[in-house]
Amino acid sequence: MSQERVITLADAIREGLTESFARHDNTFVFAQGVADPSSMWGTLKGIGNRFGEDRVIEMPIAENGAVGIAIGAAISGQRPIISFHRVEFALLAFEQIVNNAAKSHYISAGQHKVPLVIRMVIGRGWGQGPEHSQSLEPLFSYFPGLKVVMPAFAADAKGMLICAIEDDNPVIFIEHRWVHYATGHVPEGYYTSPLDGPKVVRDGKDVTIVATSYAVLEAMRAADVLQQIGCSAEVIDLRVLRPLVMEPILASVRKTGRLLTVDTGFVRYGVGGEIVASTTSAAFAALKAAPIRLGLPEHPTPSSRGLVPGFYPDAQRIVREVSQMLGLDQRQVAGALKTLDEQRNGVPIDVPDPFFKGPF
Repeated sequence: MSQERVITLADAIREGLTESFARHDNTFVFAQGVADPSSMWGTLKGIGNRFGEDRVIEMPIAENGAVGIAIGAAISGQRPIISFHRVEFALLAFEQIVNNAAKSHYISAGQHKVPLVIRMVIGRGWGQGPEHSQSLEPLFSYFPGLKVVMPAFAADAKGMLICAIEDDNPVIFIEHRWVHYATGHVPEGYYTSPLDGPKVVRDGKDVTIVATSYAVLEAMRAADVLQQIGCSAEVIDLRVLRPLVMEPILASVRKTGRLLTVDTGFVRYGVGGEIVASTTSAAFAALKAAPIRLGLPEHPTPSSRGLVPGFYPDAQRIVREVSQMLGLDQRQVAGALKTLDEQRNGVPIDVPDPFFKGPF
């Protein structure tokens, strides 16, 4: 398999679906907007033409019923995939997901399997506002019986999606709309990336930064400029929110003595809070400073571009928080922040930044 081919994460997801459709005849997709020119950010492009309309099905605006049908199909031996353009649409089927999909295996004493993948798109941009740009991953991560994954890199997205489709448990597959544009090296053909937890994507010794999805890219960007002013940050891509595997994070914190988490969702009751609590319980003696959580503030997402600055944690915010934690020279920090601002090069704050055009 070639390791040098560079494609977008959206194309990687499309390839993952294509490989799974070719390998498993019992795989099919429910989605709204199958025939839309955008093809759900390009992730479904051409799949219906190749495999037939009976396997790429236009889903009615009846999310609760569609998920119920998919759960029944999964229990009956199919491997359905539901694709929601926005995570909020899944709220209309929340009871089906957390009571039926998540619990069927348990309450049947293992007799029923639910090999179901539910794709949900989260995130920011283009004035989507408070009802269409939320990051609600903590809601689904709360329930035993669901697996919840959030890929940040193209190669991971393809391999994890194939792995999710082949899993006999319901998997919530969460895609930030901005990571669809991120590029990276993606092998050709069939392969899987295990749903096995966090991955260190940048080595460091001074501070551990744990992030999810698009926030991982901002953390890596921050780590680059921090390195230039003498701070070595270790960046961990959480990848899998449930089941939460803490060992790589604890090992990193025991090395660095400091922890900063970056959520794509709200700080309060967020994923970062669980990581901080688990870390302080298991590795309190290793901490040299109080952990810091970054995420969204305590009010709904604004639609207006003028209200967006400061709402989302970004590389600049990460640099400022790390500099305070480590007591870095503020003149050097100001230079690092200026570098980040220059890299942005005037791109509107609610438009994807070209910096993550990889390869990562």
